[in-house]
Amino acid sequence: MMGGAEHPAADRSLPRRPAVRLTGIGFGASQGGNLYRVTTDEEFAAAIDTAWDGGVRYFDTAPHYGLGLSERRLGAALRSRPRDEYVVSTKVGRILVPSPETAGSRDPEGFDVAASHRRVWDFSRDGVRRCLEASLERMGLDRIDIAYLHDPDDHWERAVAEALPALTELRDQGVLRAVGVGMNQSRLLARFVRESDVDLVMCAGRYTLLDQGALADLMPAAQERAVGVVIAGVYNSGLLSRERPPDDALYDYRRAAPELIERARRIATICERHGVTLPQAALAFVRSHPAVVSTVVGMRNSHQVTETLRRADIEAPGELWPALRAAGLTGGGRSAGDDR
Repeated sequence: MMGGAEHPAADRSLPRRPAVRLTGIGFGASQGGNLYRVTTDEEFAAAIDTAWDGGVRYFDTAPHYGLGLSERRLGAALRSRPRDEYVVSTKVGRILVPSPETAGSRDPEGFDVAASHRRVWDFSRDGVRRCLEASLERMGLDRIDIAYLHDPDDHWERAVAEALPALTELRDQGVLRAVGVGMNQSRLLARFVRESDVDLVMCAGRYTLLDQGALADLMPAAQERAVGVVIAGVYNSGLLSRERPPDDALYDYRRAAPELIERARRIATICERHGVTLPQAALAFVRSHPAVVSTVVGMRNSHQVTETLRRADIEAPGELWPALRAAGLTGGGRSAGDDR
């Protein structure tokens, strides 16, 4: 069995903020914003209920997700629960501005909601505060525990000069418990870790069973600086989410290239030989890295929550990781199997 694995409900403290503890599996609420298709209020509320009953106590959302719909739904689902028993994170950097002229059309960024607002990039000090205030109002909660800068890829200067100082001031005043940055790349995340005062980062898609780019920069920087890493996009937008990837599988939000699908299938074959499925191995791989404090998985309904927790509770044999490396299917550097 894979040493070091833990039950999905087990939590880990942030190295820099030990009072902030995240469950090993976090609930990603992007689908509560109708990502790609409609999720009903009842489906989403039932998903939160199932996650709660399964021990999940970390919930992540953002204004971007459904133009505020995800935040509203998450707040409503959590409002009656003991506030000190869960952790909520949201994101800043995109202000939602009313857009009555487009309200009759669909949101152009992948969420099945009316385009009643438009997103405006704003990493200014004032923008960060306004974004947090709006999120609190939408969620109806008394506080937000963690605030991430959301995709500041093209906004490094202002993010470092204004947005992060604004967040750290709020943290030091006790308004927030931790601050971080969330991105779909590892290089700039590693720079934030080395050059700023962040407590954690959310890395989407760059440390997975299929893509270990973060091993070259982010993971060693995070361990050196005692910064927690939250992994998102563990299935690379769906390519690793099924036992056998289909021909139309997605990778990084678009149709996967044939060579990527073939590589995922080769990984799946080796996983099967070792008694685990591809998605089970995908979760086990990332969760066993010592820098990882939580894995956030997007979940739409009760079935997806139950399946995620079942997968996360499966241990993978230690022999799997060297077998994948020997086949040239995982990258070099320190990975989940290097301690085995």
